[in-house]
Amino acid sequence: MAGGVYHTCAILASGAVKCWGWNEAGRLGHGDRLPRGYRPTSVPEVDLGTGRTAVSLIASWNHSCAILDNGRLKCWGGCGGGQCGIAHGMAYGDEPGEMGDALPPADLGTGRTARQLAAGENFTCALLDNGQVKCWGWNRYGQLGLGDSKNRGDEPGEMGDALPPVDLGTGRTARAIAAGRDHVCALLDNGSVKCWGQNVGQLGLGDSKNRGDEPGEMGDALPPVDLGTGRTARAIAAGGSHSCALLDNGQVKCWGMNFYGELGLGDSKNRGDEPGEMGDALPPVDLGTGRTARGVFAGSNWTCALLDDATLKCWGGNTLGQLGQGTQNNLGNMAGQMGDALKPVPLGTGRTVRTVYAGYNHLCARLDNDAIKCWGWNAYGQLGLGDTNSRGDQPGEMGDALPALMLGP
Repeated sequence: MAGGVYHTCAILASGAVKCWGWNEAGRLGHGDRLPRGYRPTSVPEVDLGTGRTAVSLIASWNHSCAILDNGRLKCWGGCGGGQCGIAHGMAYGDEPGEMGDALPPADLGTGRTARQLAAGENFTCALLDNGQVKCWGWNRYGQLGLGDSKNRGDEPGEMGDALPPVDLGTGRTARAIAAGRDHVCALLDNGSVKCWGQNVGQLGLGDSKNRGDEPGEMGDALPPVDLGTGRTARAIAAGGSHSCALLDNGQVKCWGMNFYGELGLGDSKNRGDEPGEMGDALPPVDLGTGRTARGVFAGSNWTCALLDDATLKCWGGNTLGQLGQGTQNNLGNMAGQMGDALKPVPLGTGRTVRTVYAGYNHLCARLDNDAIKCWGWNAYGQLGLGDTNSRGDQPGEMGDALPALMLGP
């Protein structure tokens, strides 16, 4: 599954794709602009092309992308900034005849295929089969990592072999990528993390200077994030303006904007925008007595950790119920709210969590019985529950009362 800002997409067992929620610019891929999917069972499958199925998805502000079973990449929805990697047209999927075989794949370069996707506001990144990273779309803050602020993918001749990979440093390749609103982080092959783009601290470099928008800022000149003495990362996540890493010892560290407590440090002070705030000086998130994490996920101004006991804890902004606690109170921005005081998200009697799919202000969890439950913002039906009522922001909406998502037969 993949959660955007206003919509959600899922790959079915057959490899078919369904998207539901708001459909401005055709981000649902149905050949129109009609909002769909108060229930996904009523939503048509996205036409990916003759015989094609999907193996991975990403959903963002106004576009969606799928890695197909042949490794090719197709994107649809709002494309005017170049984020679809198609050098003509403002939108694809909002008119009949634009999807399926008529929708061209994004050109990643000769012989190249995609392994993973990440997308922010009007830009897209792909982790390629050779460990390189390529990004295209809007580039105001240097989020494409190309040493300038020129958009890519919105004009002919900018994709394929003409699109340079992001310079990650001498001999370095990437194992995973994550995109926030206007920044990108890469987990490198040596367990280090590098971030570029907009910077109010989310790059973790001890200042607030953007990286990747000027020559000489990438490659070996871009320092890795200081995670602490001897520490490496196993996974990364990028929120609106903050970043997180799951460390090799099971701890979670977050840095960047912290107005809502999204860093989970019991205050609202940003980290990573001033010298001396990273490395050993940056405390790990208190997940509770004896608890470690096996996954980390981030949205607009909130963060979640999947713990070693298969429970889920979330903190940060909560005005839309995205923390799943039955209130609209932020958590993690005041002392005494984290650790054992932070209760796991209630998802039903005896239920545990396998994985999480994070949208911008909503999220879904796959449970141990393979049921999927979604909560948070739902103004456009992105939770797929048959209405536009948010879940998790009022008492009595979570746990056994939260219905599982029905995707179809």
